[in-house]
Amino acid sequence: MTRSTRAAGRRSAPRANRSRQPAQRAFRTRTVSKALGLTLLSALIPGLGFVMGGRKKLGAFVITLYAGLLLLAAYVALTQRGAIVDLAVDPSRLLLATGGVLVMGFIWICIVVSSHKLLRPISLTSVGRFTGSAFVGLLCFGIAVPTTFAAQTVMAQRDLVGSVFKSEKDSKSATRPNVDKKDPWAKKPRLNIVLLGADDGVGREGTRTDTVIVASIDTKTGDTALISLSRNWMRMPFPEDSPLHEKYPDGYYDPSGPAEQPEYYLDSMYDNIPKKYPGLLGPTDNMGADVLKLSAGAALGLDIDYYMQVNLKGFEQIIDALGGITVNINYKVPIGGDYGAGPGSNTARKPSGYLQPGPNQKLNGHDALWFARGRYGLSDPSRQERQRCTIHALVNSASPAALVTSYNQIAAAGKQLLRTDIPGDILGDFIELGLKVKNANVTNVDLDKSKNFPTGQNPNYEAMRELVQKAIQPKTKPVASTPSNKPSTSTTKKPGKKPTTAKLPAGQPQNLADACAYDPTQTGN
Repeated sequence: MTRSTRAAGRRSAPRANRSRQPAQRAFRTRTVSKALGLTLLSALIPGLGFVMGGRKKLGAFVITLYAGLLLLAAYVALTQRGAIVDLAVDPSRLLLATGGVLVMGFIWICIVVSSHKLLRPISLTSVGRFTGSAFVGLLCFGIAVPTTFAAQTVMAQRDLVGSVFKSEKDSKSATRPNVDKKDPWAKKPRLNIVLLGADDGVGREGTRTDTVIVASIDTKTGDTALISLSRNWMRMPFPEDSPLHEKYPDGYYDPSGPAEQPEYYLDSMYDNIPKKYPGLLGPTDNMGADVLKLSAGAALGLDIDYYMQVNLKGFEQIIDALGGITVNINYKVPIGGDYGAGPGSNTARKPSGYLQPGPNQKLNGHDALWFARGRYGLSDPSRQERQRCTIHALVNSASPAALVTSYNQIAAAGKQLLRTDIPGDILGDFIELGLKVKNANVTNVDLDKSKNFPTGQNPNYEAMRELVQKAIQPKTKPVASTPSNKPSTSTTKKPGKKPTTAKLPAGQPQNLADACAYDPTQTGN
C-alpha cells in the first residue's frame, strides 16, 4: 500500500463518523419532559428505550425476551396448573424462585437506568439532571417494592411448607397411611381428614379439643361431607386391632365411675390418653391427634387418613389476615362466659357481650372465633352447626385477592399455629383436591341427636355409622318419573333466607349454603 493510499484511508474514516454524528445529535436534542416520558415507556416495556436511543439490536433482543417471558407465563398459568402447584410446595424450588424474582427485578432496574442515559438530552442543566435522577429513582423504587414483596411472599410460602408440612422421613405418625406418591388418590375414592380445634389458652390446664369435625372428601369430584362430633361424648370406641381397644374394650370411660364423667369426654382424649399411656401407639409426633383419628374413625365407620389441628387463637389471626368472614347470625351468640364447672372451666362469669342476629354479618377474627365456639346458654349441636358454617365462610373468603395481599400474615400465623401429619411429599395433590372442594358441593351430615345421642353418656355409634355410610355413598342418577298434574307446593327461596321446606330426614345430607342461611326462627337450643 502506498503512502498516498494510507493517507487517503485516514482521511476517509473521520468523514464516516461525522456523517453519523448529526443523526445522533438530532436524536438526543429532545426535551427533558419527553425524555422522562420515554423512560417511563421503557419501564413499562423493557427494551423500548434502547430502540428509541439508537441501540436497536439490543432493544429488539430485550423486547423479544420480555414478550417471550410474558407468553411463557401465560401458557404456564393457563395450562400447567400442576407445575405451579409443584413449585409452590417444593422448598428447594421456592428458594430458586426467590433468587429468580430478585435477579429479574435487578435486571429490570438496570434496563430502566440504561435507557434513561440513552434518552436524556446531551446538555442538561442542574435542575434537569436532578429531575431526571429523581424520576428514575422513583421508577426504580416502584420496581423494587413489588419485587421485594414477591420475594418475601415466596420465602413465606417456603417457610410455611417446611415448618408445617414435613416430609415422611422428617416426621413420625402412628396412623398415617402409606400411599403412592405419584397418584395418592388412585386407590382412595374418599379422603377422610379430622379437623381439630385445640383450646390451650391462658387459664386452661392441658389441651382440650373443643372442635372435632371429620371431612370426608370425594377425591374425584371434591364433594365434601362434614360430620361434627360432640365434645361431651363418652364411651368413644377404638378399632379392634388398636392397642387402645385392649385398654378400653367397651369404649373410653371408667366402668366403675359415675354416669357423667367429664374426664372421659371426647375432648379430653387428646390430653389424657397420651399422659396415661405414653408411646402406646408407637413413634409419633402427636399421639393425641393419632388417638382422635383412631377413635373418631371407629365411631363413624371411617378410616381417618390425616389430621389438621389449629390452635383457636391462631384461627383468630388467620381470619384477621383474610380481612374477616361473612356469616348469617340467627340468634344471639355469647362472647365469653363460663359456667364455673366441668373440665377446663374457670370462675363462673356471664358473657361479656353477644353477637347480635342478622344476615350477612362481617366478623373480624375475635368475633368469628366466638361465633364458632360460643356456647354459654346454647346447645352443643348449635355450636357444631356454627363451626361448620365458619368453615364454609372461611373457604368462601379465601379469594385470590385476599390471599395475595395478606399471604405473609396468613403464612406467619399458620407456621406457628397449625399442626398436621399431611406429608409435604403429597402436598401438591392436596392443593389440587382443595381447589376441587372450593367449587364442589359441601354438605352437613345429621347424626340424629334426638335418637342417637340425647346425652353424651352412651351415644349410639352403630346407628351413626349407618347414617354416615348412607350419606357418603355414591349418588345414582334419579329415574325419570311421570309428570304430575298436581300444582307444586314448594316455596320459592328468598335471597338470604332458608327455604321454608320441611326438615330433612335424619342422616340426609344438607347443603351448607342452605344450612348456614339466615333463619331468625332458630334459637340455638
